[in-house]
Amino acid sequence: MSQDVKDFFKEMISIIVIAFILAMILRTFIVEGRIIPTGSMLPTVQLQDRVMVNKFIYRFTELQRGDVIVFAPPEAIHSPDDYLKRVIGLPGETVEMKDGNVYINGQALNEPYIAEAVNYEFGPVVVPDDSLLVLGDNRNSSFDSHLWNAWLKKDHVKGKAFMIYWPIKNITLLDREVTFR
Repeated sequence: MSQDVKDFFKEMISIIVIAFILAMILRTFIVEGRIIPTGSMLPTVQLQDRVMVNKFIYRFTELQRGDVIVFAPPEAIHSPDDYLKRVIGLPGETVEMKDGNVYINGQALNEPYIAEAVNYEFGPVVVPDDSLLVLGDNRNSSFDSHLWNAWLKKDHVKGKAFMIYWPIKNITLLDREVTFR
């Protein structure tokens, strides 16, 4: 084998190793793709959609109402799988669900992303410090904070889902969209 061919193979192996290391660093600390296995976020996120998750954003900004997040569920849930839900209640807020609406501190939310009104009652409850109340957009078929009998601690949040990237026909940014009426 000539020296040129040996140099070529050494360079290709170096490029592949560096690319692999960079990909692992990106996936571990910065951004990661996730496949959605359930319909709890319908109609916003469809079954088997793939979302991009920003894993470092909450080191620089605070969680906000309406953020779609990926998190490890509370220990009381006993699930090894991560969940994808929308942040609704923030620390110190009083949350209640009644008459088909979600209320934060007595004010009804305007939630254009849900398929149907809430058909259950919940609360009022006060979200503890360092905790969140999260709900799926498919409210009436979502295993979320209103059923857990446990609080999602902020330190369980793994990142913010910011876009659907697959399938191509579903590519879109995941906006907060939540406002008060």
